[in-house]
Amino acid sequence: MEFFGENFGTIISTFGAALAVGLAGIGSAQGISLTGRAAAGLVSEDPDKFGQALVLQLLPGTQGIYGLLVSFLILLNNGIVGGSPVSAAQGWVYFFASLPVGLVGLTSAISQGKTAVAGIALLGKRPEEQGKAITMAIMVETYAVFALLISMLIVLLGRID
Repeated sequence: MEFFGENFGTIISTFGAALAVGLAGIGSAQGISLTGRAAAGLVSEDPDKFGQALVLQLLPGTQGIYGLLVSFLILLNNGIVGGSPVSAAQGWVYFFASLPVGLVGLTSAISQGKTAVAGIALLGKRPEEQGKAITMAIMVETYAVFALLISMLIVLLGRID
């Protein structure tokens, strides 16, 4: 029990790092899965559209990368990778820093996947409109980028000494 008390900040911040990568990763996996199923249907009808469909399928995967990035930043700052354990207060700062990228990544990746599915349907009827399909899916990404930025700012600027 003493170990837990002495290392509470590191433990809670590590849990936050796991949440960031886990939630964003779940969202990315779901978004990629949704899009992959639609892409497989399109490619079964027209194998030449594989490259266009693949671009749309890859887009929801970025939220998982964002979660991984924030997770790395937390682990580099919380004493797991090196240095001394962080205080409980600092651990909570890192924990809360993980929430924007984790929660927004979870929901935006799924929503982006759904938007990319619609884009794949557009490709099936009008393949020359790929740019519009990609733009529509990227608009959802905007909010994941905002969450990434705030999570990174909290980790990098939210130092409590």
